[in-house]
Amino acid sequence: MKKIAKGILGAALLAMAASGFVGCSGSKNVEVGIVLPTKDEPRWIQDETSFKKLLEGKASVELLFSQGDSNKEKQNVEALLNKGIKVLVICPQDGAAAAAAVEAAKKDGVSVICYDRLITDTSAVDYYVTFDSFQVGVAQGYYLIERAEKGVKGQSLYLYAGAASDNNAFIFFEGAWSVLQPKIADGTFVIRNSDKATALAGKNKLTRAELAEIINQITTDWNFDTAKKKAADNLTVAKNDEKGKCFVLAPNDGTARAISDEFAKDTAVTSYVITGQDAELASAQYIIDGKQSMTVWKNTAILAEDAIAMALDVLKGNTPVTTSTYDNNVKKVPAKQTTVTVINKSNINLLVEADYNGAKSALKF
Repeated sequence: MKKIAKGILGAALLAMAASGFVGCSGSKNVEVGIVLPTKDEPRWIQDETSFKKLLEGKASVELLFSQGDSNKEKQNVEALLNKGIKVLVICPQDGAAAAAAVEAAKKDGVSVICYDRLITDTSAVDYYVTFDSFQVGVAQGYYLIERAEKGVKGQSLYLYAGAASDNNAFIFFEGAWSVLQPKIADGTFVIRNSDKATALAGKNKLTRAELAEIINQITTDWNFDTAKKKAADNLTVAKNDEKGKCFVLAPNDGTARAISDEFAKDTAVTSYVITGQDAELASAQYIIDGKQSMTVWKNTAILAEDAIAMALDVLKGNTPVTTSTYDNNVKKVPAKQTTVTVINKSNINLLVEADYNGAKSALKF
């Protein structure tokens, strides 16, 4: 009986091995592990597709989503470490909370590449692939300034930011503030929805703590519903003479559409200029329809290419190409910056020509 059972078990194990089953021990290793924040946003699904295509035939890969949960993110990293990964590419849900996960990877001798968002407060980060986040904010700020009425004081400015847990949100806002602040200080713009920002209107270079004070007050948490409610609340308390033509710093496309919908509903708002970023198709259509003013196109296909080129260099034992460094509060992390493009109604065809996210068939003119 024992011999029969042993024979059945042996046959089963052989069958599983033949079918490519990966077990806990003696299993086939995965070379590149990738962890992304959520599969509930089109942006990250697009990245998933790009990563898998770029690594096809070059390295084995497993990609996991953390679904907005830092604990799940840590579990994902641990699962990938059990698969024997050599390189971890990770876009953290929370830049500080992810430190523990990458420290575990570092203990296993794994090279860590932060993707799009920087992991802070740890030395366990080797490289960072990102867009020039400061320049994204600068572009958004300049766009508002260029559309302000020249020589007119007291124009209404509404400020919104990304999630306080995302280091990029600080850099985006810092970039925008660097160009908007002089126009706030000289009275061209008057901030209508943040007494924290108003109190610092005379200061061009803000400390991290000062940025946090403002961002905690105007954060959208990168969430459509949060942005919509915050905009509605701001407009409810604003007086009619604080509306009219409005200038709105919205941090990304999802929040821009939510905020735009609220400003469009308010009869005391005669017009508005609103920023965005990511070149989401829904926002590209909003731009065509006159409901969003601009978006900063961060071509994620190129960002993914840069990340995978870096990962492959690490696997080959080469030193990846970097163009800058980012301070994560513990070390200066070598980084590769990917360029960005401002898109508005006048050059929306750039997205169509590139067929970005299927823009060619999706956009209606």
